[in-house]
Amino acid sequence: MNRLSIPLLLALLLAAASARAQDATPTTPDMPAAAAATVPPTPAASPAVPQAATPAAIAPVDVAATPATASNATSAANAPTQAEQDYDALYGNGQDYNPIADPTLPPPAELPASYDPWEPLNRRVHVFNNAVDRRIAKPLAKAYVKVVPRPVRLGVSNFFNNLGQPVSALNSLLQGKPKAAAQALGRFALNTTLGVGGLFDPATDAHLPNHSEDFGQTLGVWGWKRSRYVELPLFGPRTVRDVFGLVGDAPLSPLRQVQPDADRIFLQGLQLVDVRTQLFSVDRMREGAADDYTLVRDAWLQRRRYQIYGERRHKRDDSLPDYLREDQDNPTVPADAMPGINAVP
Repeated sequence: MNRLSIPLLLALLLAAASARAQDATPTTPDMPAAAAATVPPTPAASPAVPQAATPAAIAPVDVAATPATASNATSAANAPTQAEQDYDALYGNGQDYNPIADPTLPPPAELPASYDPWEPLNRRVHVFNNAVDRRIAKPLAKAYVKVVPRPVRLGVSNFFNNLGQPVSALNSLLQGKPKAAAQALGRFALNTTLGVGGLFDPATDAHLPNHSEDFGQTLGVWGWKRSRYVELPLFGPRTVRDVFGLVGDAPLSPLRQVQPDADRIFLQGLQLVDVRTQLFSVDRMREGAADDYTLVRDAWLQRRRYQIYGERRHKRDDSLPDYLREDQDNPTVPADAMPGINAVP
């Protein structure tokens, strides 16, 4: 064999071995760089696709079973909870419990709506009254409390309250309450004599209740149930019915019979100051109110409804606050303190 044929034979054997190794081992990303370099690239060949990603390798899907599986999942989500099952077992209505619309809860309390068709005008009067009260009435009342001792102020309140008992007795009789009328007359007689003209209150120690009845309440009992709200300049909340009540009560007031006029005007002014001092507790309630007019109007009308109809029901109205039940805690300007209404001679 020629010396040149030996190297040529070795080259052919080496090339055959390389071709055989290329056919046996596919090229992958994990192949060493040296081995990959020996493999010549194949032009225009598509990228290799893993066998598991080919459509033939994807497992078949049971289309008919898919809706049933979704339905079972929805039913499980809508299944009643243990609390709802317990509720159905207790009440046996078979309905889902709705805490917002629970039929077992009592109906919500509804207060009567305020009848105030003159609200724009009333609001302007309310602003005027607040200005007068802030600049004149309240400073006078504070000075009165600061200067006059409490026992003397209590005697003044008893005196004016006693003067209103004859009017209260007459209106109680007109309302068909003879017992209340007799108690009012008894209070007037006892406080005028033993109470030194009404400065003291022995009638309360004798367990004679203090009734406050006026002709506005009488008109309400007679059938004038709904009356529009009106705020009077200087004299505060009223209804049209109560304005007519003032006209009916004024001629019967003993204070309006006082002569001379200077003495009567002094007593009327003192009564107004005394009424303003009793409203100090209400002032604390009004502080910080979002709408002072609405608060005063609704509270006054609620109290007025209780005065007219509450006692006739022979039961306590627990929906009314305590400060609206007692006249001495929330008084109004009486008819005998209004100088514009004169007595009939």
